[in-house]
Amino acid sequence: MYAERMGELPPYLFARIDELKAARIARGVDVIDLGVGDPDLPTPPHIVDALCRAAQDPRNHHYPSYAGMEQYRSAVARWYAARFGVSLDPKKEVLALMGSKDGIAHVPEAFVNPGDYVLAPSPGYPVYRTSTLFAEGKVYEMPLRPERNFLPDLAAIPRDVARKARLMFLNYPNNPTSATTLPGFFEEAVDFAADNDLIIVHDNAYSEIAYDGYQAPSFLSTRGAMEVSVEMHSLSKTYNMTGWRIGMACGNAGIIAGLGRVKTNVDSGVFDAVQHAAIAALSGPQDCIREACRIYGERRDVLVAGLRSLGYAVEAPKATFYVWMAVDDCMRFATRLLEEAGIVVTPGIGFGDGGDGYVRFALTRSTDRIREAVDRLGRLAQ
Repeated sequence: MYAERMGELPPYLFARIDELKAARIARGVDVIDLGVGDPDLPTPPHIVDALCRAAQDPRNHHYPSYAGMEQYRSAVARWYAARFGVSLDPKKEVLALMGSKDGIAHVPEAFVNPGDYVLAPSPGYPVYRTSTLFAEGKVYEMPLRPERNFLPDLAAIPRDVARKARLMFLNYPNNPTSATTLPGFFEEAVDFAADNDLIIVHDNAYSEIAYDGYQAPSFLSTRGAMEVSVEMHSLSKTYNMTGWRIGMACGNAGIIAGLGRVKTNVDSGVFDAVQHAAIAALSGPQDCIREACRIYGERRDVLVAGLRSLGYAVEAPKATFYVWMAVDDCMRFATRLLEEAGIVVTPGIGFGDGGDGYVRFALTRSTDRIREAVDRLGRLAQ
């Protein structure tokens, strides 16, 4: 019944977790969900107000521009200049997305031929792999290991694979490991891309969720990056807008044009009223981001201290709202937590072979619920 390519796709991890969670809730279990990274904080009111005003304007009720409103793309360019010092031409180097997942899912279709390699981090966001398979490419997994600060070893990629690769996905701050890049790595990646004539797709969805004074860079601020790369970004995590489906692809004009050509054939753009709300987010007060980071930082400290008190070795992340923890058997650990303690965590194997032996906690529940989860985990360990 299904196309053969469907047989190569793994079950989408978070959909399966939702099924298991729903089954426990149906049995009356008080489930604490620290699995999927969906912010529990509300979208800031000024953004909601902008949507309401725009939705009442009949001019916004028609098909939107495929590339995005010029006002929205200009707002993105101004935000990139202010935040990262990156200069973008909003007409050629910015494309509206229905969230960063939209761009990640479609960019291989523009540049990957059947049999071409795509270099993807492992562990990594599952869509890097599935988007490659839909384009009939071959995934080469780049292991992310703690001894390398969860950065891929580009020198270890076989030369024949590098020569046949069309894309490389990178993601820092990183999901799921919460790792941040080190000085010099982005420069190394740009040189690798230029030497092997491949495109780098940098997923920067978590750049604004950071703590202790850390500020994540844009890949596009790296020397030479505009020649070889595109960066996917999103308002989802930054402004608590996961359900709104609004983001942006920024970078090399040729890559943006190729992605845009695919999107004009598969969707009809982002609702103009949502774009007006996104303009309000990018152009308005940014104290909402600082407040969200303060809240996530408190939750991080509670969870990390609690896990350490139970004997687990865990690092406090500098960015993202994830805590990545080593365990003996990630599927067994996650299953036991759900079945015996009513706690949802994400088994690392769902992010690729490189995630085996880890679980991911999301800081998307209140400090009280996180304390309760730690208490339950402590009772389970007794």
